[in-house]
Amino acid sequence: MKPKKRIFGGILMILLVIFLYAPIVYTIVFSFNSSKSLTKFAGFSTRWFEKMLNDRTMIDGIKYTILIAVIATIVSTIIGTLTAIGLSKSHRILKSCVEQVNQLPMMNPDIVTAIGLLMFFSALHINKGFMTLLIAHIMFCIPYVILSIMPKLRSLDPNLAEAAMDLGATPMRTLVSVIIPQIMPGIISGALIAFTMSFDDFVISYFATGNGVNNISIVVYTMRKRTNPSINALSTVVIVLITLGLIIYNVISAINAKRREREEARLRAEMTD
Repeated sequence: MKPKKRIFGGILMILLVIFLYAPIVYTIVFSFNSSKSLTKFAGFSTRWFEKMLNDRTMIDGIKYTILIAVIATIVSTIIGTLTAIGLSKSHRILKSCVEQVNQLPMMNPDIVTAIGLLMFFSALHINKGFMTLLIAHIMFCIPYVILSIMPKLRSLDPNLAEAAMDLGATPMRTLVSVIIPQIMPGIISGALIAFTMSFDDFVISYFATGNGVNNISIVVYTMRKRTNPSINALSTVVIVLITLGLIIYNVISAINAKRREREEARLRAEMTD
């Protein structure tokens, strides 16, 4: 029975991989199609990439998407990190209440959050545009940063900060030199999640933007009713950028891990001598 189970599990895994990655491969292949057809590959061509680069709407969409994602990630990471550190030192009841409130934006459907933001901006008579879109992205990114950092803070030795201050470090120096390095993996994870959520968002962005400020998802949505292979080219560029980012991140992480291993081995060797 075990060989049959392994064969069945292997087939199931192969089907799952095909189901997940076939659309991505299909998009990349047809972004180089010389014809406008999305079902028949007529030949290799980069015409749709050239058309994408000459399309002002797409280029603006890419610029706004990257700019808002970067700013929202930086701001939400700073606010989320400071909030999480503050909560770790707060009273248990206050901490529990804030954590429950922090989960509301993640539990709410995006459409509810989007309508709430639309009504909020309308009530304050704020013209929707770049700033409202940026505020909306920062708002829904902060909870993910806090949620990523809190487990690291729970596992952190509370005596580290006290020991640093006993040795003469100021509270700010303790925060920068002791606490933040210990929770850095959680901060990086929260920042990556925030960037992904901001880069990918459509529903909240659609309700919070205006004045011609559109991100990639809104641009693609407005072009859905007509056949435009430039969308495939745009998707291919996004896929390549994300893949390169993941490769760079993993390479840097592997280099840092090997560096730490060498440092630990050197310290053990010195202690042995």
